Amino acid sequence: MWENGAEQRQAMTSFGGLYRLGCDIGGTFTDFYLVNTATGEVAVEKCLTTPDDPSRAVLEGVQRFMRRIPGLMAQTRCVLHATTLVINALIERKGARTGLITTRGFRDVLEIGREMRYDLYDIFIEFPPPLVPRHLRCEVEERTYQDGSIALALDATDLARAAEQLRRHEIESIGVCFLHSYANPQNERKAKALLRDLAPGIPVSISSEVLPEVGEYERTTTTVANAYVQPLTTRYTSHLSAGLRQLGFERQLLMMLSSGGMTSVETAAEFPLRIVESGPAAGALAAAYIARAAGYAEHVLAFDMGGTTAKGCVIRDGNIDKAASFEAARVHRFKKGSGIPLRIPVIDIMEIGAGGGSIACVDELGLIRVGPRSAGAEPGPACYARGGREPTVSDADLVLGYLDADHFLGGEMRLDLDAAQAAIDSAIARALSLSTAAAAWGIHEIVTENMAAAIRIHMAEKGADPSRFTMVAFGGAGPVHAYALACRLGIRRILIPSSAGIASAFGLLVSPVAFDLVKTRRVGLSDLDPAAIEALFIDMENEAKRFAERADPAGEISCSRSLDLCYCGQGYTVNVPLPAAEPRPDKARIRALFEHAYETLYGRVYADMAVELINLRLVAHSPAPAVALRKLESGRPASAAMKGRRAAYSGRSNGFVDHGVYDRIRLQAGAALAGPAIIEEREATTIVDCGGHVLVDEHGTLVIEPREA
Repeated sequence: MWENGAEQRQAMTSFGGLYRLGCDIGGTFTDFYLVNTATGEVAVEKCLTTPDDPSRAVLEGVQRFMRRIPGLMAQTRCVLHATTLVINALIERKGARTGLITTRGFRDVLEIGREMRYDLYDIFIEFPPPLVPRHLRCEVEERTYQDGSIALALDATDLARAAEQLRRHEIESIGVCFLHSYANPQNERKAKALLRDLAPGIPVSISSEVLPEVGEYERTTTTVANAYVQPLTTRYTSHLSAGLRQLGFERQLLMMLSSGGMTSVETAAEFPLRIVESGPAAGALAAAYIARAAGYAEHVLAFDMGGTTAKGCVIRDGNIDKAASFEAARVHRFKKGSGIPLRIPVIDIMEIGAGGGSIACVDELGLIRVGPRSAGAEPGPACYARGGREPTVSDADLVLGYLDADHFLGGEMRLDLDAAQAAIDSAIARALSLSTAAAAWGIHEIVTENMAAAIRIHMAEKGADPSRFTMVAFGGAGPVHAYALACRLGIRRILIPSSAGIASAFGLLVSPVAFDLVKTRRVGLSDLDPAAIEALFIDMENEAKRFAERADPAGEISCSRSLDLCYCGQGYTVNVPLPAAEPRPDKARIRALFEHAYETLYGRVYADMAVELINLRLVAHSPAPAVALRKLESGRPASAAMKGRRAAYSGRSNGFVDHGVYDRIRLQAGAALAGPAIIEEREATTIVDCGGHVLVDEHGTLVIEPREA
């Protein structure tokens, strides 16, 4: 499907025409995928992430391409980018010094929250400290009622006092969240206009623009978080844009949204919170595209395992589930409710702290524990020889024979087997009186089971039966663990795309331009005025198209509508898409659509209960770009790609056995092979245990059927 290695480098010199470049910054590696839109030829790159300044890794990767293609950036149509910058700033508390201005009497909303405990039995329960401390939270006189009527206009003198107080504390960003501003933003808009003069040069985020949705606590946390990361994101995007311009790039830099669409760098700077989960979103889109090309789009599980985390996402008939909220900076990373709730549109992804860099240790019970702590890019696993001393999953995979110390990243980065063995010995093997190999296998088994348990729960919550699903595995560590994981889940088929280690960067290239909007309109379905709802949708369309056209001025922008509905008195809603063929359904049709969605989720409906509309949702989007996947030549048997044999651990045999080692770049379409096998490429290594069967499809995707299935 994609070229790499020496053949790729030779082909690159003949490229012509315009290019599109995808760049995904992960916790450990930064990945690049370059496509020539005229010829369809592609190339990939991968380099270590630079946590102190992520743009350095981006520019380094671009320069690597430029050394092979003179004048590349002048011929590049767009650079598409996903980054961990925002989520890292929230987790590490490295955002701006932020102030909050709110309605008098509501200064402590950030700490009061929902007054709920995420763990009823933890007497030492902790919550994340607010992003804005109490002395930087100011109250002003103003009041809007729930119906949108203004009870008290904003007091400009009071606002000036609050602004002066914040300026004395040298704040760098301001969030404004007034009560019920989702119903009428007049007071917030006035505050933003006045703050331009009262606090010149300081960015202001107002909740009626960031999140015009009911739910005061979530609206406040979301607005504050947006303000908290806005200066950092603006500096980063400006620095990256300037660096690309110095390299000769004069066109569009686009950013991936957490909801799975591309947006302009200007929009990302205005609403930086929307790119908090941009990398995982790109991976899910890549998986959907790859499965569709291979002919297995009906039931798909995207499995992305990188250096820091593993992600799972359910895709059905090419449709990726979305969620309306996300939780960041959890005190306990995988305990729901222990973090900061952010109400933003995101692709619904399960995430667990299991990656190649996940650190293994012996806990207080004398058991091996893996993750969620990660060695990251600095210092990295012990085998990277960059100062890491604690054993990680990658160290275990090297000791088990799955990774070739001399072939990692195509030989550009040699791994240190002695360092990996020493780290496992000192931290695990000696403490438990195990051999190095047994300790390494324990690490491998535990991290795989941790991922399997998390994915089982995620799929069960969605009513998905794993035995009906095809797994698309990617990420730097995904293909190493995919076979064992699929066997645990009962999944019958695995797809490993070429250059699986940089698949998320490929996902950027097949993502449409898009922008999501939400608007609260709380009304009983029986009292619904279809004309009023249509007018709101038209206003939302105009606004969403304005943002989408920033990224794609000449694109054909269309809109998708949906409604958040519930039975009266319920605290949670069900999102109901409105069919494109029925843009203005009547009340009876809306109820029928709601009951169908409700029954699908919960197994029953309540015909005697009234239905209530809570929110209108709209997505403006352009068609997804088409990337033609190159077809491989056929006719050469798999044996022609065999590099030799290597002893590696087999779970089925409970010991080391000889594995056939294959050079993936030399495998042609139609080639078939059986496990135990190791299939190596520059960006990732695929492990197939005894009894597994592999077929290479026309695009170079490995179609693997585990024996256990």
